[in-house]
Amino acid sequence: MITLTMRPYAGEADLEAIAHLINSCEAVDKLDEGISVSELRQEFKAPSLDKARDLCLWENSDGKLIGFGRMWIPPDGEIIEGYIGFHVHPSDRGVYLEKQIVAWGEERMREVSKERCMSVKLRSSAREDQAERIAFLESCGFTADRYFFTMRRSLDEPIPQPQFPAGFTIRQVEVEQDAEAWVEMFNQSFIDHWNHHPLTVEMLKYYLSDRDYKPELNLIAIAPDGTFAAFCHSRIYTEENARSDRNEGWIAVLGTRRGFRKIGLGRAMLLSGMQRLKAAGVETAKLGVDAQNPSGALQLYESVGYATLHTRIFYVKDV
Repeated sequence: MITLTMRPYAGEADLEAIAHLINSCEAVDKLDEGISVSELRQEFKAPSLDKARDLCLWENSDGKLIGFGRMWIPPDGEIIEGYIGFHVHPSDRGVYLEKQIVAWGEERMREVSKERCMSVKLRSSAREDQAERIAFLESCGFTADRYFFTMRRSLDEPIPQPQFPAGFTIRQVEVEQDAEAWVEMFNQSFIDHWNHHPLTVEMLKYYLSDRDYKPELNLIAIAPDGTFAAFCHSRIYTEENARSDRNEGWIAVLGTRRGFRKIGLGRAMLLSGMQRLKAAGVETAKLGVDAQNPSGALQLYESVGYATLHTRIFYVKDV
């Protein structure tokens, strides 16, 4: 039996080892999940992350980091559904360490249940081609309950001109002055979507604080009465592109406020975002979508030329 030391995150000094572990996994798994120290540092600044309790490291007898687990725990909900992501070094895989990491995640959710006096569940995910990860999650009692597609579309193909309803205007977001109205619009747009948790101004400002943020890619549509009605925020991840040697951008978030749907705003905002990505020199646009999205997003994306690249399966278990 190998000797493992389990410990909490110790701060900045751990970043390089965590990044090295994740990139060692990426070299074998090829999931486009590589990461840099600077990206990890930004990720760990998330306001909802309890670094002392939501991050855990496993080292072997030589002090080498061979396992890492991270929890994402929403601040609210009728049932608190935490998500566990984890990496085990390719040469140390085999279920034993993986089971320890999942057990840690389960115990973390039991803590949350006691603290909040609420029922909890544990979630995780796997790409459809990760046969070993899928078999492992199922052996731990997880069941598949949701599917998300990653889609892509070449921007070399013509992009139709956006057509906005009469009286609607489009402009860039001004973060300081627009933050509260933008957050309200976002929450009204996604309140009827699966696994939605209300966004806060603090969380929005965190999401827009990294060095890849480009204001010209953050767009809103405004109704004739001044209401924020729809949005499209696109991203270009420069370090990700450098790792993959590809020139890609993402439609990171697209939505239409309830009461303004079915009038072409979603399509117009999507096309506007694609135009902005192309103007920035991007060759391919990508996005993620819930296969069961209730507002017809999948059909919208397919109608403008997006095709599915791969599928991620989300799993859940009671704790």
